[in-house]
Amino acid sequence: MRPATLAEAIQRIVDGTPQEKALPEFLDTFYLAPTAEKQLATISDRPMRTGDQHLDAFAGATAEYLARQYQLPLIPEWSLKPTASRSRVARVALDSPGMREYLTFASPAEFRSRNIFTEERPLRRARAKVA
Repeated sequence: MRPATLAEAIQRIVDGTPQEKALPEFLDTFYLAPTAEKQLATISDRPMRTGDQHLDAFAGATAEYLARQYQLPLIPEWSLKPTASRSRVARVALDSPGMREYLTFASPAEFRSRNIFTEERPLRRARAKVA
């Protein structure tokens, strides 16, 4: 059964489910939601603080990114708090000078502002509607 919310997906990750499984399952829930209000409901609840600065920042970036990309009625306030950001740099892909330059340019602002450098569409899934 897919997590119904981002908060539930983060809880599953903390409980031992690999992030590579829990996050895509949540994204399917988000992308299959029939209305913007239902999409917003999937990211509105603040996930528990995990103690993992990267995961907490990633959760904040994910909620903010989805809200902006899908032009939801609001951005969850919790995702804009300093606790949903990080100071250490994290890169999702290979770490070479050329790749660093590309990721610095291509990373969406919601991720880049949290020092998470990734591809230009980090939450892409086959079910996603291009926003």
